[in-house]
Formats: sequence, C-alpha cells, structure tokens
Amino acid sequence: MHDLFAALAHAGSATPVPEQTVDPTLVTPGPAGFVVIAVIALAVIALVWDMMRRIRRGRVRADINEELDAEQQAAAAAEATGVEHQAADADQQVETPGDETPQAP
Repeated sequence: MHDLFAALAHAGSATPVPEQTVDPTLVTPGPAGFVVIAVIALAVIALVWDMMRRIRRGRVRADINEELDAEQQAAAAAEATGVEHQAADADQQVETPGDETPQAP
C-alpha cells in the first residue's frame, strides 16, 4: 500500500519543463515602476501625516470642550446651591477691628 502512495506522489509531482525562457528585463518594473512606487509611498506618508495632525487637533479640541463643560457645570452647581453668594456674604460680614482704616478728621 505504501508503494502505491509513493508511486502516485511521484507521478503527480513531475515539473513541466518550460519551452522558452523569459527575458528578465521584460518582467522587472524598471525605472518607471520605481517612480510609480515612490510616488505612491510619498502620497501614503503625506496622508498619514495629515491624519495624525487631524487626530491631535481633535483631541485638543475635545480636552478644551471637556474643560469648558466642567466649568459650566461647576458654575451652574454653585449658582443652584448659592455657595458663592454665601461665601461672599460671610466675607463682607466678618470685619475685625484692626482691618478698618482710620479716616482723617
């Protein structure tokens, strides 16, 4: 049985012999192919550069928007609770005798 499989394996693996040889200069890209690949590579580099710049700009804008939203929420919370007004009233009511400036007669 093993001999049968070995014979079938060798029978199907015969490599065909090419009738003609191919000229290597006809299958290489040459200078024109190099120029095309170089242009494509430069275009990809420019697109990646632009994409990274846009991503950075978007992150900075998102951070600024988060800060502004946090400030607005803090101001709204302070206004709703009246914490700032109470603190300002407390500062005006607390006066020590040494803080007053003497007035000229």
